[in-house]
Amino acid sequence: MQPSQAYRAAESLLAFWAEAGVDAMLLDEPLDRIEAGKIAPPPPPVAARPIPAPAVRTAAPTPDISAAIAEAQRLAQAAGDIAALKAAIEGFEGCPLRFEGAARQAVFYRGDPAAPLMVVGEGPGAEEDAQGAPFVGRAGQLLDRMLAAAGLTGRVFITNTVFWRPPGNRTTSPPEQAVCAPFLDRAIELVRPRMLLVLGASAAKALLKKDEGILSLRGRWHEWRSHSGNLELPVMPTLHPAFLLRQPAAKKKVWSDLLTATERLDRPERP
Repeated sequence: MQPSQAYRAAESLLAFWAEAGVDAMLLDEPLDRIEAGKIAPPPPPVAARPIPAPAVRTAAPTPDISAAIAEAQRLAQAAGDIAALKAAIEGFEGCPLRFEGAARQAVFYRGDPAAPLMVVGEGPGAEEDAQGAPFVGRAGQLLDRMLAAAGLTGRVFITNTVFWRPPGNRTTSPPEQAVCAPFLDRAIELVRPRMLLVLGASAAKALLKKDEGILSLRGRWHEWRSHSGNLELPVMPTLHPAFLLRQPAAKKKVWSDLLTATERLDRPERP
């Protein structure tokens, strides 16, 4: 075979191997390309679909409660005693909770209208709605036992920041508390207690106008001032008894707060 013929033969053989898929002359391990050819190649990568930008949610417009607050202020200031204030609350229709969560009636207070200590919670639940008095369910029964142990039985006026049950016992909203605030403010002015014991984060934030959590607020004295500015009272925030039913170990914190409030309550008043 002439050199030119041998060159063309080698070139043809290499072209055949290339078309057959041969890409190396020698490998470290033998490879059965026939068997390898039976394995289907992986599918080509699918281009990732562009992720649409999240829709921008527009915040729900804040309802205009200015008219309801003005009406509550008018009714509250016209009330000359607790009985008149209770009647004003029962006739008030400016709080939406009256038509959403309450099944029966407004829940205003229980206790002594001349008490030296006013206890303020968040809002009534199912038992309170049924009986028309605050803190009469399991949480209220625990509260009564703790007040009795601290020597405060018969020395308290108990109420809430709102007077109608929220749907499903949910947390009350700031607008709902704002609508009821003139009535609570007037109740404090009429009772004129020596101090306030505030139960739970929602009530503490509403009265103190602070965003701190209840664990940060509790155990320390704060100041409450009436809307008119004519009355200032010390405030002791503490944990809500409903929380204690879920976390009994926290009772010692509330007990400490109650003892602090009782000690201050029993101090002789300065002349």
